[in-house]
Amino acid sequence: MAQERPEDTEQSQKRLSSLLNGLRAAVLGANDGIVSTAGLVVGVAGATPHREALLVAGVAGTLAGALSMAAGEYVSVSTQRDTERAAIARERRELTEDPDGELEELSGMYRARGLSEELSRRVARELTDHDALRAHVEVELGLNRYRVDPWQAALASMFSFLLGALVPLTAMLLSPGGLRLAVTVVAVLAATGLLGAVSARMGGALPARAALRCVAGGSFAMLVTYLVGSLIGAAAGL
Repeated sequence: MAQERPEDTEQSQKRLSSLLNGLRAAVLGANDGIVSTAGLVVGVAGATPHREALLVAGVAGTLAGALSMAAGEYVSVSTQRDTERAAIARERRELTEDPDGELEELSGMYRARGLSEELSRRVARELTDHDALRAHVEVELGLNRYRVDPWQAALASMFSFLLGALVPLTAMLLSPGGLRLAVTVVAVLAATGLLGAVSARMGGALPARAALRCVAGGSFAMLVTYLVGSLIGAAAGL
């Protein structure tokens, strides 16, 4: 079997990092879409049984939530990238102004990790000769070169939010009047539990525990919004 070239390995790592970042944003967006939209339509259902009100509230909440999710993810990731770029620029400047001091600093970090003084100096020297900035960025700053793309994170969050929101919205609007609330609650809890289990499995964690957390969070959100909606509906005479 042919040996994989270093540049091929680097491209594979970059693709994997991009995939994991996209999945993180997608899982977060889908869970937020399910829970927040469920809380909205269940709250409205607690106030009024009219399907038209549920439709308006659900669609408006879904669109607003998806756009808000995308904007928030874009701003968050962009801010993180700007901060990382500033830190890398500062490190590049320090390497130019005081290369010997930076070499000693890198050597000291390897000594703190358990290497002997002689080995620490040798490792620091070889890494510095190969790519000084990369060595300091990865060891001193704890950053990798595969930073998240703000647009990728924003789009993944937006579309996954929309898909997640379809679960409670569809269940609420298509169910018979008497079963509307029950069907929505069951659909939401099943969807959040499945999403929690899948995301945990992808990360190597215990699926049952993650699913239970998601179900508990969704249940709490729907219970609170339903009670609040019922109180407001009663007070307003809806």
